[in-house]
Amino acid sequence: MSGPRLVQVPKMAQMPFLAPQLRQSLKILQVPAIELRSTVIEELQTNPALEEIGSNDISIDTAESIPSSKETEAQDDGTENPPVTSNDNWEDSYEPPYQGQAYSKEAAEKRQFFFDSIKSETSAQEQLMRQAKLTDADEETLKALEYLIGNLDDRGFLTVEPGVVAEQSEQPIEVVLKALRLLKTLDPQGLGSRDLQECLLTQLDQQGMGDTLAGKILRNQFPLFLRRRIPELSRALEVDTARVEDALRMIAELDPAPGRNFAEDTNRVIIPDVRVFREGEKWQMTLTRDYLPRLRLSSNFKKYLSDKRLSGSEREFLQEKLKAGRQLIAAIELRQQTIERISRLLLEIQIGFFEHGVEKLKPLTMSQIAEKIGVHETTISRAIANKYMSTPHGVFPFKFFFTPGYTIAAGESVSNKSIKDRIQGLIEAEDSNKPLSDQAIAEMLKKTNVNIARRTVAKYREELEILPTHLRRQFKD
Repeated sequence: MSGPRLVQVPKMAQMPFLAPQLRQSLKILQVPAIELRSTVIEELQTNPALEEIGSNDISIDTAESIPSSKETEAQDDGTENPPVTSNDNWEDSYEPPYQGQAYSKEAAEKRQFFFDSIKSETSAQEQLMRQAKLTDADEETLKALEYLIGNLDDRGFLTVEPGVVAEQSEQPIEVVLKALRLLKTLDPQGLGSRDLQECLLTQLDQQGMGDTLAGKILRNQFPLFLRRRIPELSRALEVDTARVEDALRMIAELDPAPGRNFAEDTNRVIIPDVRVFREGEKWQMTLTRDYLPRLRLSSNFKKYLSDKRLSGSEREFLQEKLKAGRQLIAAIELRQQTIERISRLLLEIQIGFFEHGVEKLKPLTMSQIAEKIGVHETTISRAIANKYMSTPHGVFPFKFFFTPGYTIAAGESVSNKSIKDRIQGLIEAEDSNKPLSDQAIAEMLKKTNVNIARRTVAKYREELEILPTHLRRQFKD
């Protein structure tokens, strides 16, 4: 048996540490408007140091609402509480708290009605199970149905065989097959299919059109259908091309991925953080603040903290709440200031977009904005996440304004979004009998001094979800 020996313990990796105030600032900077409102309301309910400014209030000067914890403690017991600081470079952009006008009673009521009207979302499984429970299905079938729904992919296709579901749910295969038949009757039609062909055929069958020419094409000529070979389909089915095109239009109205209906957030509410509009000859920009309750520190805390009867733990509790309230107000204000500074730069740099639309959108990177503001690029990334801007051309996510691009003739820069817009315009104007190839589009763009490769055109076309040339072609007799 060997004696004791020295063992070198691996050095632990040093993890970056973020102060609680900085973590809160990062979180508040990144969240969308509705989530921020929920955070503020939750803090109002749990932190007695905070209060919302009502319609009769005029000032929101939090700096003078109550003495600082440092001043209070010095008065009471001589113990100092260090002021809140941060080692992040955001402090360079911090300004005094926002001095704005209070809400009117009507504005507050309007804001509350708006948020009370937002519907809570339900999952795909909940929606489908609600439908199923309206049928006469027994408990065993409903149990198997839950397992089937859990094995649907994003398109709504079944990813496992019924036998596997039978093992998972510990149900007889007959019950699982019965649940599968039930699933295929639920809305949207086509759920539970194994592939695209079955999905489209199921929808036609449920609409009573399974025996039409469209059904025959899907059932017997699916490879030709995928390649949209209209002349060959016409010969194989012994019908003229006009009837084939009518059948293909019928198929085009079907849903190739019914499961995506659940992926779409139909209850999603987008609140633009910034509104850009033209007033006379000048462009104006305003931050949307109506959704956000305005806060200040409670004046009652001055009285509470001055009470000599407070125990040490009670005083510590009040001071912590006071500190948390200050940090929240500062973090919210810093968020608003950062978004405002970014927005003003976007309005300045992308003025061509606001004047004329997407075709004048300039290439722009987050690092360029970060350099101008004097913060790190990751701060810009967090600040624009889940944020939207209302413009005369519609509501756009902030990320829309950051796009790579190309330098064309005379040194002019164009964004890839404007190039995509040109590609889409060329395709929409093409002759459906002779659709443009990717090479033809590249050559047409070259004539307008936009020199990009054919493969780049193909990439952008796919991103626009536009079919290739042979699938866009429409044949005529």
